[in-house]
Amino acid sequence: MTTVTAQTPDDWPATEERARAVQDELRASVVLDEPGPQPGTGRVTGVDVAYDDERDVVAAAAVVLDAATLAVVAEATAVGRIAFPYVPGLLAFREIPAVLAALEALPCPPGLVVCDGYGLAHPRRFGLASHLGVLTGLPTIGVAKNPFTFTYDDPDAPRGSTSPLLAGAEEVGRAVRTRDGVKPVFVSVGHRVGLGNACAHTLALALDHRLPETTRRADALCRAALRDAVYPAWPSTLQRPTSR
Repeated sequence: MTTVTAQTPDDWPATEERARAVQDELRASVVLDEPGPQPGTGRVTGVDVAYDDERDVVAAAAVVLDAATLAVVAEATAVGRIAFPYVPGLLAFREIPAVLAALEALPCPPGLVVCDGYGLAHPRRFGLASHLGVLTGLPTIGVAKNPFTFTYDDPDAPRGSTSPLLAGAEEVGRAVRTRDGVKPVFVSVGHRVGLGNACAHTLALALDHRLPETTRRADALCRAALRDAVYPAWPSTLQRPTSR
């Protein structure tokens, strides 16, 4: 596995005003009329990020799976300084430099990218999945653990049931039941993928657990990379603190 240092670009937004202006500019480039790759074909990559705010350290992971077997094909991590302060609705600006570095360190094309977060299901309709998709040109989706500021009716109990995730009357994503009777996940398109296909990918990736295997593996990997960066000499037989 490759681990690289994440660098924040010199022109990266430093203020909320500038970050929102960048969102407004890039949002116009989101592609919503492509279906995206078919579930179970090619490769699919999970990305996730862990933080230690006290030490100003962020670690990102990218884990490539074979979409048909869910076997790991490649992994990469990136560690650097947090690129932006915590501001709800602008979390992508904290994460993207490290995520880009991890993706660029992969030895193979990532295929579809699954983000632990939001795409169109975002107050400004431009969450991490959309932002990352526009910057890379890759098909992206967001699969989140909670509905953020949006509303939904609980889907039927069986696995595969869905219900609209709504901003007023606008459908910005779907609540997707990945296990019988278990709380749904919240799927939204990011870039170059249709919503129905995004939900199908989520179900194909969540065969045994509530969360997609891409998210589970990327989460574990970025947390390990953060621990190794912050506590490099910590004995391997002891439990190290975690921070998110």
